[in-house]
Amino acid sequence: MAPDRGRSPLVSVVVPTYGRPKYLSDAAQSVLDQTHDRVELIIVDDHSPEPVGPLLSDLDVGPAASVTCIRHEENTGANGARNTGIRAADGAFVAFIDDDDTWHETKLERQLDRFADPEVGLVYTGQRYVTGDRVNHVLRPSVRGDVTEALLTGAPFGTFSTLMVRASVVDDVGLLDERFPCWQDREWPIRLSTACRVEAVDDPLVDHRMADHDQISDDLEAKRDVAYPLFVETFRPLAAEYGRTTVRKMVASRASVVATSALKVGRYGDARRFALRALRAWPLSAQPYLTFALSLGGRPAFTAAQYTKRAVGRHFR
Repeated sequence: MAPDRGRSPLVSVVVPTYGRPKYLSDAAQSVLDQTHDRVELIIVDDHSPEPVGPLLSDLDVGPAASVTCIRHEENTGANGARNTGIRAADGAFVAFIDDDDTWHETKLERQLDRFADPEVGLVYTGQRYVTGDRVNHVLRPSVRGDVTEALLTGAPFGTFSTLMVRASVVDDVGLLDERFPCWQDREWPIRLSTACRVEAVDDPLVDHRMADHDQISDDLEAKRDVAYPLFVETFRPLAAEYGRTTVRKMVASRASVVATSALKVGRYGDARRFALRALRAWPLSAQPYLTFALSLGGRPAFTAAQYTKRAVGRHFR
């Protein structure tokens, strides 16, 4: 990435996209409508069945902004598409947005304020999880500062659409690990956090659409067979620097994620197996007990739990 020397910093915004044209224009326009308008929008078409370039002709591009569309000759996955965007970026900062998310218009401006501290290399925001016009959940930042151990052991963290990174930190740490089929919004922030302080904007400045994301992210086999063993192998040495307890909590956290995913798709044997793996690693974790119990009850128990959770949420909203 080339250094940006303008007085108002250039922010490069990377949008990976594949086969989801329905919301792409909304995502792109939410970037171009930012109050910080010096943006370089880089859309990486990961070999969609239909090229997305023609869809972008109606975007309202301000005088301080630019739009570039790069099309892959073959599908590389989300990490490969993001890495292509990072390599093409010229900004002093790099941000990301998924192709069916949208940003509040002040997101970049408010994140840039946090970078006034030169020790800060990564800033994330709160986000809303939405289905249509319904807000299902609001996630606000819970960790800041030296967050490496917290991220290793499963502390909630933002999706890629909430992140902005100082380009020099990316140069130091490197690109996303394309071996991971999922959990890239955990793998890369852990590595980034080893090289900088992390700050946050508490307000939910990202709307994260649920339906389409869940179709992509709930690939149980990818989590169980590839991401889980790769994550544990990759980060065990780093976790060990904090002690044996951190290693155990890390293993329990990732196993619990796999167990919950298995429960959601009706793979109750896998849910029990990974819940037990989590409990063996760290018996004080509450979620695996619940997952194990619900897996014993099968679909009726899981459906009842989901209904109760939604009902309680509506009552206290």
